[in-house]
Amino acid sequence: MQKYICDLCGYVYDPAKGDPAAGIKPGTPFEKLPDNWICPTCGAGTDSFSPTK
Repeated sequence: MQKYICDLCGYVYDPAKGDPAAGIKPGTPFEKLPDNWICPTCGAGTDSFSPTK
């Protein structure tokens, strides 16, 4: 699954790990994150993320 990086702080969302602290289960693709999900490091929205290379 594609990882995404926050353009503001460099946090990498890894779908294999999810974001358990925010209730996002492992295996959740970035495209399926809820609209209100924010970067756990800096608080940026999903529109501030880009696919990793």
